[in-house]
Amino acid sequence: MKTTSVVINEQGPAEVMQIAEVEVGSPGPGEAQIEQTAIGLNYMDVYQRSGHYPLALPSGLGLEAAGVVLHVGDGVSDVAPGDRVVYGPVLGAYARHRNVPAARLIKIPDGIDDATAAAVLMKGMTVEYLMCRAYPVKGGEDVLFYAASGGVGHLAGQWGRHIGARMIGVTSGADNVRHAVENGYADAIDRKSEDIAGRVHELTDGKGVSVVFDSVGKATFEASIDSLAPRGYFMSFGSTTGEAPPVPPSLLQHKGSLYFCRPTLANYVSAREDLVHSASRVFELVAAGVLKAEISQRRPLAEIVDVHRAFEAGETTGSTIIMP
Repeated sequence: MKTTSVVINEQGPAEVMQIAEVEVGSPGPGEAQIEQTAIGLNYMDVYQRSGHYPLALPSGLGLEAAGVVLHVGDGVSDVAPGDRVVYGPVLGAYARHRNVPAARLIKIPDGIDDATAAAVLMKGMTVEYLMCRAYPVKGGEDVLFYAASGGVGHLAGQWGRHIGARMIGVTSGADNVRHAVENGYADAIDRKSEDIAGRVHELTDGKGVSVVFDSVGKATFEASIDSLAPRGYFMSFGSTTGEAPPVPPSLLQHKGSLYFCRPTLANYVSAREDLVHSASRVFELVAAGVLKAEISQRRPLAEIVDVHRAFEAGETTGSTIIMP
């Protein structure tokens, strides 16, 4: 079967992505063939396209999508043709049809549409592993979370509010500050016009926060470490402005016996049982109305270059869904 897919032969700017007709064979043992209906957009896509994370080339792109199972290979019993499913992270999601390891598929619960599933799975699992396992946030804690107006940031604000934490978001621009507050943040800081660490200490009566979740990297490292309370946790989970600098142990000592960690989603959902646990928790909170995906952009796969340009430039809010 021929299908439409995005391929890259080199890593670089958005223009390296090409729309191509590729052959999709029958699913092999342990695989399911999916007709995709909604593709999620994640910043990891930019990292992999740009070369920040190396790929074996040529390669597909995209890590997350929802759709309908068409066929299954030998040994597959957990899903069947006709099931609505979602997956992530599995490289190659920018496509109309594809074969996916069945062990990475999650059935979409009734009452949740495909676009919502594709918008919340990886972003929601990112929040789940960060705030429930990497650093279990507790009610009453002060938490600083970066990119508060993006898809992950929105869900983090909502999840933190549900836990009972005081969420302080960092974003850029007055509109994004407003969006953050609408999505669970008690306060939001405009990093382009405010002193982040100074504002954090004002908001916490000089104490600082228990934990910082920083996805920005190089540009915000100093502000983040200066925002922490003694024995606080610096959770670096992204690097949109470049890698955070090397962290000498003495810096952590002198800044208040701090902890520094660089976790990643793949390590927290690599085992099937961890994937199911994380996805189930996300969908439980979606069904309960705790988590709500703000799908602000729906764009066709044919416009993927423009989608990446806008996303990388920070011109989007909430989640973006790509329609195959």
